[in-house]
Amino acid sequence: MNNGFLYAASTIAAGLVLAGIAHIIIRWLKKRADATDTKLDDIILMAIGTPLVVAIIALSVYIALTRFDIVPESMNWLITDQVINAVFILLGAWITSVFSYNLIRTYGTRVAEKTETDLDDRLIPILEIAARYLIWFVAFLLILSDFKIDITPFLAGAGIAGLALALAAQDILSNFFSGAIIAVDKPFKIGDRVKIDTFFGDVVSIGPRSTRIKTLDNQMVTVPNSKVTSSVVINYAMPDNKLKVRIPFSVAYGSDMERVKEILLAIAREAAEKTSWVITDPVPSVYFLEFGESSLNGQLILWTNNYDFAWDVQDYVNSRIALRFTEEKIEIPFRQVDIRLRNYGGC
Repeated sequence: MNNGFLYAASTIAAGLVLAGIAHIIIRWLKKRADATDTKLDDIILMAIGTPLVVAIIALSVYIALTRFDIVPESMNWLITDQVINAVFILLGAWITSVFSYNLIRTYGTRVAEKTETDLDDRLIPILEIAARYLIWFVAFLLILSDFKIDITPFLAGAGIAGLALALAAQDILSNFFSGAIIAVDKPFKIGDRVKIDTFFGDVVSIGPRSTRIKTLDNQMVTVPNSKVTSSVVINYAMPDNKLKVRIPFSVAYGSDMERVKEILLAIAREAAEKTSWVITDPVPSVYFLEFGESSLNGQLILWTNNYDFAWDVQDYVNSRIALRFTEEKIEIPFRQVDIRLRNYGGC
């Protein structure tokens, strides 16, 4: 018996020495890995380092307890194959969990930094936690199976719980997946001016649940991502910041339409020369469009180099139209109705 304890102690001591040597080697390898360009070797060493040391010690203890007959019969359950299998399942889960966590954190963060949206930045922590819980849940089921415990109720319970959670959080999940679609499809980016449904303004953030728009009235509108993906989105910043500005005009019947067109084109050229926001490519154009009830109606079309100046263009051009039409004695009509009364039979 004494020899058994001596051999067991020697085995454990040898295991501790081997564990110490493994620890030193791992530290040396980590220093070498720090000098390389890739981070994958760092992630692998970080995952297997401590679990490897623990595995060597656990294996030496297992050998000491099973080979030298030092464990009382009442404690024999400690050295069954099921226990050692459970230990190594836990060690495997530990390695896999650390590896997946650091892999997602390192490479996921790199990918997220290259994108303009902050949606993927917020998804990374969720993926890290989800990977860890999933790995440990699988390890738990494997241990139960190793001990001959029926895992069917656990799987059924997990399925029911997942279904209940999905039904309870269907709006959240819908917005979450819609956010992922926005991140992939990229119909807009932060800073773009958009119109989504009836909301018009600049995109200030794109989150996993919602997109925030700052309106031109300085109000913050939070639009659920599911509504974004199901609505028509107008992006004024794509393909560039240029915007067509339509200036409607009306002149009285009898006006010289050719002269009206000359004046409007002259105003457009003047706007391009005297302002920084009207451009001549594409060239301005004037269209006589319809005979109205009380006027001849048309449109002056010109372009601004930035959608922010659409109202400035309209203000400048309308002011010049009012002045030039007055100087040229071109009448701008107002809506009027002629009422004629007839006299029947001396009434």
